[in-house]
Amino acid sequence: MRSALWKVYASLMRHHSASAMASSQTLSSPISAAAIVSRSKVPATANQRFFSTAAPFGRVTRFARVVERRLPESVAATAALITVSRSNVFWASPASTRESGDVSGSATGTADGTAPAESGVDEDKLVQSPVVSVDWLHEHLNDPNLKVLDASWYMPAEGRNPLKEYQESRIPGALFFDVDGIVDPLSELPHMLPTETAFAAGVSALGISNEDSLIIYDGKGIFSAPRVWWMFRVFGHEKVWVLDGGLPKWRAKNYPLEFSVPKDVLAKIESVPSSVKKIYSGEEVHPFSFKATLQKHLVWSLGQVQTNIGEKKFQHIDARSKARFDGTAPEPRKGIRGGHVPGSICVPFPEVLSTEGTLLEEPQLADKFVQSGVSLDSPVVASCGTGVTACILALGLYRLGKKDVAVYDGSWTEWGLSSQTPVATNLPAETA
Repeated sequence: MRSALWKVYASLMRHHSASAMASSQTLSSPISAAAIVSRSKVPATANQRFFSTAAPFGRVTRFARVVERRLPESVAATAALITVSRSNVFWASPASTRESGDVSGSATGTADGTAPAESGVDEDKLVQSPVVSVDWLHEHLNDPNLKVLDASWYMPAEGRNPLKEYQESRIPGALFFDVDGIVDPLSELPHMLPTETAFAAGVSALGISNEDSLIIYDGKGIFSAPRVWWMFRVFGHEKVWVLDGGLPKWRAKNYPLEFSVPKDVLAKIESVPSSVKKIYSGEEVHPFSFKATLQKHLVWSLGQVQTNIGEKKFQHIDARSKARFDGTAPEPRKGIRGGHVPGSICVPFPEVLSTEGTLLEEPQLADKFVQSGVSLDSPVVASCGTGVTACILALGLYRLGKKDVAVYDGSWTEWGLSSQTPVATNLPAETA
């Protein structure tokens, strides 16, 4: 399929409209190019930068606009290109994800206009994937506008220091994202989302911009990285992926590591929490390189969960263990009641991961959710203990095409602490 797209593209760029339209006959039926193109307000030229953007729909429509201006008679071919490319991972992958032979230094393919060789990537499998493999990252580690973030975070009882571990061993060039540093410092709840401005200040201090494609990993495989993946999406950044299997998988492949962090990089990382706090205290901060735009539908409050108990418009899924969900095991934080939000469904987060710590493939993921009682055709909100592992369930559902799963940020810590919220349990009946 990619070869067919390349033939249409190359022909159009050489002004061979007849050739492009002939090539397009092997693709899906054309749709109204004019209708699609009208949605794009940003004209662009067809160059390598054009292909390195992560927003597939915008990228192809911008290309369509250029072609329509140059070549009005090629509308049918352009429409066919749009139709197919909307569902093709070639356009949907992060910056420069195409294999090295795919572009050959220009956006028009090889010198003779033919399609570059197939990369061997299973495009249908990855088209909706929010994760990238360690093999992919190893190959593209030095791509421009690609930044890698270590987002490791551990339960307090584990006694692990994620920043110290990052300094001792990291994927080359990786920055550290402090899950407990880019937060709302005024909240008594753990790692609650900051404001738009505070988030922008924190990630700007790291040197991240809206142009960057981000790969997030953690020290367990898939544990805290999805939380940061979700945070960036909450604040409007879609060019973000989780490293499937994380640092353990990277190590298992014997890929290179760095065992120290330059002083200037460490200083940048250590400045992040203070940059966030300055926003809350009204102090002036450094110039912003990142603009955050809150996507309200992706984050829920306690009040929304309360309303949903009666309305039942969203399925509420809980990523905690079955014992904590049932109320038969104590919560790790003192003073929090056991049990669950009435009407919620238990989907323990380890069940959506493989034994290697990677995200299950689509068929296994779908089976797991359905077997747990989750309808993939209805809207979902996810929660957990503190809003971290709920994001693993959101990651899995994203792979299944559900890209609007909300997360209850306060999760069970907020709900279980309140004396005003109803709690359901599955405690065994008392014996006489």
